[in-house]
Amino acid sequence: MNIFQFMVQNHDQVLELTLEHLWLVGISTLLAVLIGIPLGVLIAHWPVLNKPVLASANIIQTIPSLALFGFLLPLPWLGERADRLAILALTLYALLPLIRNTYTGIRGVDPAVVEAGRGMGLTDRQLLFQVELPLAVSVILSGVRVAVVISVGLATIAAAIGAGGLGEFIFRGLAMVNNQLILAGAIPAAALALFADTSLGWLEKRLRPR
Repeated sequence: MNIFQFMVQNHDQVLELTLEHLWLVGISTLLAVLIGIPLGVLIAHWPVLNKPVLASANIIQTIPSLALFGFLLPLPWLGERADRLAILALTLYALLPLIRNTYTGIRGVDPAVVEAGRGMGLTDRQLLFQVELPLAVSVILSGVRVAVVISVGLATIAAAIGAGGLGEFIFRGLAMVNNQLILAGAIPAAALALFADTSLGWLEKRLRPR
């Protein structure tokens, strides 16, 4: 039996684990966007916070994923459910590209355009939402793209703590030395990452200022 026959015969389980995977990635990416973009805007306007915020995000990125899951396990409420723990870990890993790209996008806006907006009487809030963010949106979306691809890959590790997702097949296959099971988890995860990268890359180009 080849891998595709295996996936067809077990399509219900493949679909269930794929949906779990998408849930973990979707919720963690949404939380990372809600945290990372405001932080990127903050450090773009308050440079004194640049180094500590980016350094913290960089440090999180260097922690091995299994080690981070282990560090988070003792946390009250979060440690009680594996999916909550996985979502928090994936959110932390997705912060760096979002913060960095938002900062780069805002700082990359032509100062002359900002000054022209001020000359028209725009407030700081109006400048942010009507000038800076629209001009930086493609760079920010590039950060979202990187964060999603990272999350799709790292979400497979979440199965190690029982959070579900396509990693279930991979870890089960490793334990049983079964290549079919490993590929049944790896192929859909790779397909999800490629689809996210391609679709967000297309959207990024469409939103790039001309």
